[in-house]
Amino acid sequence: MAEPRSVVITGASRGLGFASASHLYRRGWRVVAAMRSVDAGMDRLRTATGAADDDPRLIGVALDLTDAASVAAAAKSIEEAVGAPYGLVHNAGISAAGMIEEAPMSLWERMFATNIFGPVALTKALLPSMRKAGRGRIILVSSAGGVRGMPATAPYSAVKGALERWGESMAGEVASFGIGVTILVTGTYDTEIITDAGTTDNRDLDGPYAAHHGTMDKRGRAMMKRAAKSPDRFATGLAKALEGSAPFVRRSVGSDARMLLIADRLLPDAAMHHMTRLMMGIPRFGALRGSPAATMGVPDPQTQESENHG
Repeated sequence: MAEPRSVVITGASRGLGFASASHLYRRGWRVVAAMRSVDAGMDRLRTATGAADDDPRLIGVALDLTDAASVAAAAKSIEEAVGAPYGLVHNAGISAAGMIEEAPMSLWERMFATNIFGPVALTKALLPSMRKAGRGRIILVSSAGGVRGMPATAPYSAVKGALERWGESMAGEVASFGIGVTILVTGTYDTEIITDAGTTDNRDLDGPYAAHHGTMDKRGRAMMKRAAKSPDRFATGLAKALEGSAPFVRRSVGSDARMLLIADRLLPDAAMHHMTRLMMGIPRFGALRGSPAATMGVPDPQTQESENHG
């Protein structure tokens, strides 16, 4: 029998990564589940799949994408376990809620370290063996934020946009070696990333953006509740993506993601901006000009001048 193809999935201990690792294992893949908490995560995966502790088709690897040493060690462990992986799925990531003024710079740094810098480092470490093997597919998991910059999620939208541009660039570089790149734009799934457990909440509900948060929170939760699908449906889409043979593919996984991609292609930027504002209930342009919220948190000039002069 031919040896099963191997796939590395980051963030495999929960959500879409967990569902994908379980699904691909059942389909006969050799799964390398990369995660921070290996013991707990592997216990959950073995329970879900029925795999034995020593099953060579389900391998756990410790990976902290914010730690360069951890990334290097993970890459070494992966190559020792399976050689050149056929599939490399960058699923791990963090999300955050809050306006630009509310999000600390430390969040931006952690967001890019987890969602871009770590995945790039892991890919760089594994690409030489994949080039030598002359086959494989790298899958980058994007979202609506990678298609359009969404209010109250600027760091997340920025990092997903960067992820997509990285994927486009990389596809042109590695295609000649038989390696393809797929960007999966995900819809809304019932995972921890859309709950408080998976999202850093920096919102100031009583601050200058209170009028935004009031409607956005209510409408956003209602939309996610209606649109959320089982992570197993994403796993099915990922399995299909791994079978792809095109040098570069950008595809949606989920009806809401598909509709967003279509709308983004057909509508001008101004229309998309207006549609987003209406859907989220954000006050119209200039509506808060001159309001108490507009000056909230702004230093008083006289006070500031007296402080400057001691």
